[in-house]
Amino acid sequence: MSVLETEVAIIGGGPVGQGLAIELARRGVESVVIERHPTPQRVPKGQNLTQRTMEHFRNWGIEDALRAARPIPPDYGIGGMTAYGTLLSRWTHDWLQRELVRPFYATDNERLPQYETERVLRARAAELPGITSLYGLTAETVSPEGRVTAVARDGSRREVRARYVVGCDGARSLLREQAGIALRRTDHDRLMVLLVFKSDGLRELLKRYPGKSFYCVLHPELDGYWRFFGRVDLEGTFFFHAPVPAGTTRDSMDFARLLHEAVGAGFDVVFDHIGFWDLRIAVAESYRAGRCFVAGDAAHSHPPYGGYGINTGFEDAVNLAWKLTAALRGWGGDALLDSYDSERRPVFESTARDFIERAIETDRDFLRRFDPARDEVGFAEAWAARTSGAKSEVGGYEPHYEGSPVVWGPDGGACSAVGAHRFAARPGHHLAPLALGDGRSAFDALGTGFTLVSFAPDAAEPFVAAARRRGVPMALLPASDPASRAAYGAGHILVRPDAFVAWAGDAVKEPEAVLARTVGQRAPVAA
Repeated sequence: MSVLETEVAIIGGGPVGQGLAIELARRGVESVVIERHPTPQRVPKGQNLTQRTMEHFRNWGIEDALRAARPIPPDYGIGGMTAYGTLLSRWTHDWLQRELVRPFYATDNERLPQYETERVLRARAAELPGITSLYGLTAETVSPEGRVTAVARDGSRREVRARYVVGCDGARSLLREQAGIALRRTDHDRLMVLLVFKSDGLRELLKRYPGKSFYCVLHPELDGYWRFFGRVDLEGTFFFHAPVPAGTTRDSMDFARLLHEAVGAGFDVVFDHIGFWDLRIAVAESYRAGRCFVAGDAAHSHPPYGGYGINTGFEDAVNLAWKLTAALRGWGGDALLDSYDSERRPVFESTARDFIERAIETDRDFLRRFDPARDEVGFAEAWAARTSGAKSEVGGYEPHYEGSPVVWGPDGGACSAVGAHRFAARPGHHLAPLALGDGRSAFDALGTGFTLVSFAPDAAEPFVAAARRRGVPMALLPASDPASRAAYGAGHILVRPDAFVAWAGDAVKEPEAVLARTVGQRAPVAA
């Protein structure tokens, strides 16, 4: 059996695994990716990519390539809407208006099928030194010491030996199971169907909603659960999720009739795919077991409500990559690796609780209280209120690491997905891309290590010296724009490698202590 030596072995080469490999390669860390599928699977899931996720693609040098892969032309639009009763109902409103938070990020959001995203990621990974991709191999065993065996379709085997192993291998993760990481589940006791189909008739019917690419249908009988349509392209390919009775099979239900009921009209249907999944929320009890980590669906899974899943997975990858780099290069303590779990797991739990389950509960309450057939005036008022609620949901989703053990404040903070977008530089929050004064935005000037954005760079020397003594890669980034200084609310801002603020202040105080905490080093360093 041939053996490969590497720094990080990644089991699973879907979007999260590929993103992790690329992010590690940016930092000079070698990895081996083991992926059982030779080519991406053409099931249109994971379509909505937030502005934050697109910042990663910008850093990876493939933002333009990803946007070019979009099947829906940019001039058409990728917005969403919600309808009551049927898709063609007169009761509709916009949904998930992500453009409202655009000023706080460096680029725009995007929408395309996951298999197109994977294709772009695979191409980028093939260009980068340090990434070895083993396609068509299935991981078979994982040891705590970092040995992974994988088997090919012809029965041949490979062994990969690594300092660390990351499972990006989905909800049925081999790594999670063999590392002994338990999984907590919240089951909604609902069987869901996924239909992928073609229809010229539905394409014609939906011309009444120009610029919309995904559609949520609320129906009283579903008690808060959705019927959900999405465009794959403008040539008449769609996907559809909906609850179905327990025990439903491919042959036991008239799925064309189900589609007609959800739309409120008949149309032609040719099915490309019929599949099923259970509506549940699951989260690993820990994201780390020694040298083994889980990310993406291996760490957490939830219904595709709101497009949070793939974005959460990419953020796992970026968070973990710089921390693994720190451990491998000797400037990060073990507490920094532990912080991957203490930051990312609460954010997922909050996403599931405060956005996905709350959305189901809110819709259930609305459908039970309001009915246009019973009280049209009251329904209309409540429906109008939902429109503003859809806007606030986008603004309220702001994952952050307040209270993280490697973030300097605030007191009493807690990592959560619930927050508020602001330009102020707040410890634990994403740095808004404001102007520096030299023609660049702060985001585009950040490096792969720490960055100290300073509006008084001469006073920042103690920080630079402390980083040098500790071996922490840190660049000093002078800034002079007065409007940005006022908006950030701090003269010095220490930004982590993942563009989150670690510390902010008007005066440089205790730089040794700040850096020690931020990189998980407990022992003091002599001057």
